[in-house]
Amino acid sequence: MLGPGDSERVAELMRETAAAELTPRFRMLAKEDIRLKRPGDFVTVADELSEQRLASGLAKILPGVPVVGEEAAERDPGLVDLIARPGEACWIVDPLDGTANFAAGKDRFAMIVCLVQDRAAVAGWILDVPRQQMAVALRGQGVTLEGTPVRGAHADRPLIGFVGYKFRKEFDRQLPAAKRQQFGRLSTLSCAGAEYLEILSGRADFSLYRMTKSWDHAAGTLMLREAGGDAVRFDGQPYAPAQPINAGLIAAADPNALDEARMLFEALRLPLLAELPKP
Repeated sequence: MLGPGDSERVAELMRETAAAELTPRFRMLAKEDIRLKRPGDFVTVADELSEQRLASGLAKILPGVPVVGEEAAERDPGLVDLIARPGEACWIVDPLDGTANFAAGKDRFAMIVCLVQDRAAVAGWILDVPRQQMAVALRGQGVTLEGTPVRGAHADRPLIGFVGYKFRKEFDRQLPAAKRQQFGRLSTLSCAGAEYLEILSGRADFSLYRMTKSWDHAAGTLMLREAGGDAVRFDGQPYAPAQPINAGLIAAADPNALDEARMLFEALRLPLLAELPKP
């Protein structure tokens, strides 16, 4: 449904929005510019202004297609139901991915836009704002990182992955030393967009998430699939943008890396999954 030049228009809108709303406020926020939505979940004036500018610009690119933004969905949770409408389209927007990093003055934050059609991601854009790196994926047409096509490849080294603290703790506690040595560094950037770009660049191999909010993952999982990899839920079913947020996610740009990451996950006994909220 995107016309000629529309993908480039989205990318340019994102760069313009970052330059106008994010970069000038980085390390310049006043105390009153930051607030907690809930414990551990920050929002800043930069998130809100960035989302407003993106929503306005996207409405001009595809008139009539609604925008599901992270901050708008915070005010109106029913917006996320738009993602699951059969046959319909919507934009999914994370105007500032890695807000806690941004608020703390850490340069790991991104902007994410995804276009969904008939419940599936058909186009995705991720901008690493501090590094000005842009990845773009169009379903069936591949993925590029700064204009260069990307194909996943199996790394000739222990796998490097992005894994949250609780999972890392269980990996170190439960896995035999020999199995743990099959994997290299397990860490988190606290910014899903930046992590997806690290996987596309080949500097990391997989990611594993307990919670799967669509604005964090719809674009990135499309990119990994277009690179030749895949993204699956903890139960092995394919990831989808409208899935329950507690369905989990394991993703990689290379099928072999995905298989190894899934074996790692399945080797664990994880009572912490019982802590997840009901869908």
